Amino acid sequence: MRLRTLTLAAASGAALLAAGVLPAHASGTGATTGTKTPASAQEGSVSAADLLAKVKSCSQISNGKYKTDDETSATVPVCGKNGAVFWKADMDIDCDGQRTTNCNENRDPWYQNDTAFHQSDGKPLKAESLPYIVVPSSSGIWNYSSAGIKGGGVVAVIYNNKVEYAVVGDTGPTKIIGEASYATAKALGIDPDPATGGADSGVTYILFKNSKVSPIESHSAAVSLGDQLAQQFLANN
Repeated sequence: MRLRTLTLAAASGAALLAAGVLPAHASGTGATTGTKTPASAQEGSVSAADLLAKVKSCSQISNGKYKTDDETSATVPVCGKNGAVFWKADMDIDCDGQRTTNCNENRDPWYQNDTAFHQSDGKPLKAESLPYIVVPSSSGIWNYSSAGIKGGGVVAVIYNNKVEYAVVGDTGPTKIIGEASYATAKALGIDPDPATGGADSGVTYILFKNSKVSPIESHSAAVSLGDQLAQQFLANN
């Protein structure tokens, strides 16, 4: 998980301004600059449009709403549908877990070398290569486990008319929502840089209840199960 603070964010911003560099999302051009969107950006047989059509309205199941960052107001509810929960938020980049070329303490000011859920061999997940999302730690606002959401559960992440299947891989702050791994962002054409990347808005997260990918680190298994559950979701809502 990443515990962003205003102090860290301000310090990072000051350093970037001093260097004459703005975060990619601040410049308005960085979502795909210098990178080619992977072919996996649209996964499975269910379109983004069909999934989004089912989550236009929200039946709120959370006791309150979440912030997308420390400095924002709480505006994001967790919504319930048949067989799933969902929310619409931003995407901060989680680079936690095993150290890799792009996910380490030198690249990520908030880096932690562990994830809430682990691979089948007991090791933390790899944010750089495994698409996963972060759920808020259980609190008075919402308890993800009570809603049928568990580690390794399947998630359809939708952005810019693309669908990427991911797993529930980490937990985050109790009052903040909207975070996914480096690999998730990259596959969707979002700047995956843990310090300056992400998307300010426009990301939909659909979490399928009582689902679990085994092993959690198998992305192909997540895509296969996710496609089945997405089809069921369309049929049942």
